[in-house]
Amino acid sequence: MSETKIEWTDMTWNPTTGCSKVSEGCKHCYAERMAIRLKAMGNPRYSKGFEPQEHLDALSIPYTWKKPKKVFVNSMSDLFHEKISEEFISQVFEVMNSTPLHTYQVLTKRPQRVIQMADCLNWSDNIWLGTSIENSRVVGRVDQLRQVPAKIRFLSCEPLIGAIEDMNLQDIHWVIVGGESGPGARPIEADWVRSIQNQCQIAGVPFFFKQWGGVMKHRNGRLLDGREWNEFPQ
Repeated sequence: MSETKIEWTDMTWNPTTGCSKVSEGCKHCYAERMAIRLKAMGNPRYSKGFEPQEHLDALSIPYTWKKPKKVFVNSMSDLFHEKISEEFISQVFEVMNSTPLHTYQVLTKRPQRVIQMADCLNWSDNIWLGTSIENSRVVGRVDQLRQVPAKIRFLSCEPLIGAIEDMNLQDIHWVIVGGESGPGARPIEADWVRSIQNQCQIAGVPFFFKQWGGVMKHRNGRLLDGREWNEFPQ
């Protein structure tokens, strides 16, 4: 658990770590780079590098937070990775169910597995479920997300590496957009961002622009047409 500079959340919680690549957005995964670094530093949670691992001791952490938090679940992993057991996923949900003070933002690139497990999980109102959409090739994840009974369903179009036109945003409650950052960052085009912002405006969906990204992302900031877009779902 740690506080974070990610603009749309307050802190991160990683009951699992590690993942594997499933689509083009994974090419320059920041979590993989960080996991390799943490392994070299001797961090026991990353003893296997970026191999998926379950951390039973991490399940108690949310009970120590006394004030409401927005919590990004598994910034260093994907809770619904195929190597994470259904039993452990259920345990993570039980923790989230029993700490309604906090809002949990779960982001996955594997909404198909969420669908398979959805009926066995308790979707309390404080659990938001999102999926990553980096370009039009994976836009089918939106339809899969729509089948999940989360109160808030959101899209993370980050890293946005291609145009995404004519998305069906019915029953989607929030869209985050951001450019890729770090070594080898692929460019983002302003018209791609404006198109998604316009689609959100037409559909009445809150829009959050996280960053332009780049190798040195702080130089590029996060203004779109002269303003910050910090909208959240109600």
